[in-house]
Amino acid sequence: MPARASVPTFRQRHRSSVHPGAWWLWALGLGTAATRTTNPLLLGLLVAASGYVVATHRTAAPWSRSYTAFVKLALAVLVVRLVFAVLLGSPIPGTRVIVTLPEVPLPHWAQGIRLGGPVTAEALVFALYDGLKLATLLICVGAANALANPARLLKSLPGALYEMGVAVVVALTFAPNLIADVQRLRAARRLRGRPDRGIRGLLHVGLPVLEGALERSVALAAAMDARGYGRTADVPAPVRRTTTALTLGGLLGVCAGTYGLLTAEGGAYGLPVLLAGVAAALAGLRLGGRRTLRTRYRPDPWDPRAWLVAGSGAAVAALLALASASDPDALHPGVVPLTAPALPLWPAAAVLLALLPAFVVPKEPS
Repeated sequence: MPARASVPTFRQRHRSSVHPGAWWLWALGLGTAATRTTNPLLLGLLVAASGYVVATHRTAAPWSRSYTAFVKLALAVLVVRLVFAVLLGSPIPGTRVIVTLPEVPLPHWAQGIRLGGPVTAEALVFALYDGLKLATLLICVGAANALANPARLLKSLPGALYEMGVAVVVALTFAPNLIADVQRLRAARRLRGRPDRGIRGLLHVGLPVLEGALERSVALAAAMDARGYGRTADVPAPVRRTTTALTLGGLLGVCAGTYGLLTAEGGAYGLPVLLAGVAAALAGLRLGGRRTLRTRYRPDPWDPRAWLVAGSGAAVAALLALASASDPDALHPGVVPLTAPALPLWPAAAVLLALLPAFVVPKEPS
C-alpha cells in the first residue's frame, strides 16, 4: 500500500515559517532601495531577487496568487507612464526625434501643456527609468503580499491596534460573505422558477441579503461582548499622555523621514529621522497596549531567522542609500546626452543580499 502523506503539525509549521512582519520589513527595504536609483540594471536585480524568493517560498494559499496581479499592475503602470510621455511630452530636452505626432492646439490658459508634437529618445528613456522605479516598488509590495500570511499578520498586531485589526478582519470577510449570500439566493430563486435578474430580481434578493448581514452583525457583536472585547485596564494619566506624545511624535518622524528618503535634498537627515520616528512610534504602541486586556493563542515568535530576513531588506536599503549619496551618477544614469547604463559592482552586490531569505528560511510544508 502507498504510504499516506503526513500532515504537518503545528510545531512543524511553526519551525518552518517566519514571522509575517519580517517579510513585510524585507519587502519595504527592497522598495526603499528601489526609490534610491533609476538604474534599470539595479532595478532589474531587485525584481529578480524578490521574484526568486517568492518563487521558492510562496505556498498554495489564496493570498500567494497576488504576486502575479502586482506584476501585471506594475507593467500597466510602466505602459501608462510611457504613453503619457508620448502624448503629453516631457520636460527633458532631446535631440534624437523618433516620431513627430500631430500637435493639438490648446487655449491660452493651458500654456505649458502639450498634446502631441515631437517624441524624442531622451524623453522616452527618462519615462522608462521613472516608470520602472515605480513598477519595482509595486512588485516588492506584491512579494510581501504573496509571502506574508495576512491572518497571522493581523494576529501579531500590538495590543494598541487590536480594534483596528478586528475591523480589518470584519471588512475583509464582509464582501466574500455578501457574494456567497447573493449567489445562494439567486440559485434558490432559479430552482423555484422565479426571476433572479433585472430590477425585480435584485429587489427580491437584496432584502434577504441585508437581513442576513444584519443577523451576522448582531451575532458577531454578541460573540465579541461574550469574549470581553472592548474592556480596558486602568492606566495612570502620565502614562496615557506619554503614550500619546510618543505615538504622534513617532508618526510625524516617520512622515518626515520618508519624505527625506524620497527626495534628493533630504538624503542626509531622512534615514535618522525615520529610524527615530519608528522607535518612538513602537514605544508608544507598546505603552498603549497596556490598556488592552488581550491574550494571544500560539503567538508567532520573532526568531533569529526573522531578524535575518528583515535585516537583509534593511541592509539593501541602507547600502543603496549610501551608494546614492556617494556615487549618484552610477545609480542615476543620465539621459542627456543619452548613454547606456552601467552596472555598478558594489551596489549590485548589495542588492544580492535580498536573496538571503531564500537560503535561511526553509519552505513551508504544504
